[in-house]
Amino acid sequence: MAPGATAQETLFALREQIARLEGKPVPALAAAEQARSAIVPEGQEAKSLHSRLPFGIASMDDALEGGLPLDALTEIRSLLMGDAGAASGFVLSLAAYIKAKDTGEAPLLWISDVFATQEAGIPNACGLRQFGLETRDVLFASPRKLEDALWIAEAAVASGAISATILEIRGNLKHFGLTESRRLSLRTKAAGRPLFILRHAAEEEASSALLRFLAEPAPASERRLLDGSVLGGSIGHPVFRLTLEKSRNPAPLSFLLEWNSRDRQFSLVRQTGEAFSRPKPAAHSGAGIPALADRQDRPPAMGTVLAFERAS
Repeated sequence: MAPGATAQETLFALREQIARLEGKPVPALAAAEQARSAIVPEGQEAKSLHSRLPFGIASMDDALEGGLPLDALTEIRSLLMGDAGAASGFVLSLAAYIKAKDTGEAPLLWISDVFATQEAGIPNACGLRQFGLETRDVLFASPRKLEDALWIAEAAVASGAISATILEIRGNLKHFGLTESRRLSLRTKAAGRPLFILRHAAEEEASSALLRFLAEPAPASERRLLDGSVLGGSIGHPVFRLTLEKSRNPAPLSFLLEWNSRDRQFSLVRQTGEAFSRPKPAAHSGAGIPALADRQDRPPAMGTVLAFERAS
């Protein structure tokens, strides 16, 4: 059987299993239409990915020992749910960058835990286009249980029919620890396909991920015109404040990374190694200024207290 047909059948089987785990049927014709982009023409083999994908930024590639690993587990986490947009945008940028460097037509699979979906929502068409992806490039799965999400992630990576797999979860879950991450890491290494753990509102914990980034929002630069001038008051490409928390490089690394979805290219906004600080919240949650004396919601003044004689 041709490699393209084998990948197509594997993708069909994976989609049907995901539909059963989500509790909704998928007709065969609809599944065939949605998986049409994953078909590789007969006689044309999908390009095998190298183990590292360089960013084209010397300082960053040196810190990552050659670039983004394509046969290992990479984790991207955020401190707060309010930073979910930055973490999700960075993962989508990585996925678009991988697809730009790969000549195959394999889709991206986004697996979202039910709690993460309730908090952060699901990717929409407009948002995908802003990061250089189309709806036909992304398959989405929202299983009802974490165990099902882990199974889908393992099956997707092992199938080889997915260009990149994203597993989105919320917080530090009890049933997703070092043992589960090791199993996913072994699957990823054997298949040679990347797997990204997108963890919202989470703390650092032991993991088998080769790299772990802390993603935070950063102000976008102003948009540049064709002549190189800056358009005042405009909003340019998205910028992510990243901290490399885990790698073989012992020193944490912080940098601002900009993603150009038109050129499918990353660039540094500032030099790697520059320290960034997040404004610390107030030590107490009380009012920052004293309350006004004549505010409308002040308690009413008590009237005159009279002493009445006892009736009996």
